[in-house]
Amino acid sequence: MNFAEPLVSGKILKRYKRFLADIELEDGEVIVAHTANTGSMKTCWEPGWDVRLSFHDNPKRKLKYSLELTHNGDTWIGINTSLPNKVAAEGIEKGIVKELKGYKNLKPEAKIGKSRIDILLSNDGEDPCYVEVKNVTLLGENKTAIFPDAVSTRGQKHLEELTGLVNEGIRAAMLFVVNREDVTSFAPADHIDPTYGELLRKAEKAGVEILAYRCEVSPEGIQLKKKLPIKL
Repeated sequence: MNFAEPLVSGKILKRYKRFLADIELEDGEVIVAHTANTGSMKTCWEPGWDVRLSFHDNPKRKLKYSLELTHNGDTWIGINTSLPNKVAAEGIEKGIVKELKGYKNLKPEAKIGKSRIDILLSNDGEDPCYVEVKNVTLLGENKTAIFPDAVSTRGQKHLEELTGLVNEGIRAAMLFVVNREDVTSFAPADHIDPTYGELLRKAEKAGVEILAYRCEVSPEGIQLKKKLPIKL
């Protein structure tokens, strides 16, 4: 996934009220940027870090800038949680996620019961595969990417739904999109949300396919690149 327009450079000063960040642009102007990330963003920003923003000249938008990337001195980090589904879909369609190759149809936001699963893969006349996508940005010990970065009752619900699908004989996968390059493995953040870790292991045991792919992140774009080992 490439960014539609060149991103704007700046430095982050502070993040507050979950969706707002003060950014100093290269010319010294301080602007307020929208931050599409409801998580803690722990290990994803510190005052003074380089950032990249998208600019939106839309009269209906209150804030013209959106925070897209932060840089910790080693790697760019994709913090816009509205993008991973698109990155995942593109990676699946290009065959990067080898485990999910072979499907002709990809439908985003597929309804199942009263909920929606991020991606539905299907072939005409064959059983489908449901894929839930999560954005991973939290850096743990020993270069391990961990999820979630806060207690996630919504994430817990998604794991229960995937487990229910495989119990009905339907293929389901949990795809973790790791949006930083300074990691070499993935694990659940048991110290933050032990229930999520327990449900993830239960899902894997039931037959849900647990996948983690690291992205290549740059101001030009974000692409799925490398499968990571998973430590359950």
